[in-house]
Amino acid sequence: MEYFKSITFAHPQYLWLLFTVPLLGLFYYFRHNYYTAAVQMPLPFPVTDAPKRDWKNYMRHSLFIFRVLAVALLIVIIAKPQSSMSWKNISSEGIDIILAQDISGSMLSTDFHPDRIGAAKRVDSAFIDNRPDDKIGLVVFSGQAFTQCPLTTDHAVLKNLLLQVHTGMIEDGTAIGDGLATAVSRLKDDRTAKSKVIILLTDGVNNMGSVPPLTAAEIAKVFGIRVYTIGVGTIGKAMTPDAILPNGQYHYSLQDVEIDEDLLRQIALMTGGKYFRATDNRGLAKIYSEIDRMEKSKITEKDYTEKSEEFLPFAIAASILILLELTLKNTILKTVP
Repeated sequence: MEYFKSITFAHPQYLWLLFTVPLLGLFYYFRHNYYTAAVQMPLPFPVTDAPKRDWKNYMRHSLFIFRVLAVALLIVIIAKPQSSMSWKNISSEGIDIILAQDISGSMLSTDFHPDRIGAAKRVDSAFIDNRPDDKIGLVVFSGQAFTQCPLTTDHAVLKNLLLQVHTGMIEDGTAIGDGLATAVSRLKDDRTAKSKVIILLTDGVNNMGSVPPLTAAEIAKVFGIRVYTIGVGTIGKAMTPDAILPNGQYHYSLQDVEIDEDLLRQIALMTGGKYFRATDNRGLAKIYSEIDRMEKSKITEKDYTEKSEEFLPFAIAASILILLELTLKNTILKTVP
């Protein structure tokens, strides 16, 4: 059955001729049942004593069946049966992406749900799911920076490491320069990538680290790395942790939201990227969607189809049927004039 599913026809219009097959059958039926001899001859014995039809009488019908089936197969051959095998060659210009994530204490501010770091991890995860063909890595920073996950196409591992990210993993602070420089170091040596991108997300002002942010941006520019910067935080004030209570919980107070937007704009401008400001969960998700659209992998698909003529099985079957008809007609079903 799988074989017949793959069959197509170069001239399918000829298959309409198959409707003549049942017409031939009807013609044969009426001719056989209503044919009357032109000259009536008396029988030398009573009709009730007439010899009964033997198997040869029934076998004679097979001659017509063989002939009609052969005709049907010849019609199929005229329609040129073919099998086709098709496949796709897909080439992808992969993009290397590093997510540089701020994990300082202020990322626990509740102007996002459940907080800034929780909202960022959620959109990071969705962004990863939308880019199955790209190598993606994760760098986290606060007072220092380190690589949580190097560039990988194993996005299940990456998402698992993303889930493990939390504030307090390293010394608190905001080392934007160190975070950017660490991300650059993970991208600069990969010569196979057609495009290299850093998405740097922070909610504060650079106040720690050994690498000035603009110096890190210059290095990114040299290596052809685009940096998209995102400032997260509402306009005005937000409930932000300012101390840890004896029970391990954070104490929150209403504090001014301070983001060095001028610095983030400069970094993006220097590297050919773009700066975004997110003030809520919805706005943050839209930003990642926009970056996703701007940095789509170039995928080229080429379709290949190979066709093979499949008339031979039908020709063999038609030949066998014709041979059977001729053999039977001239042997056991031969009629004497």
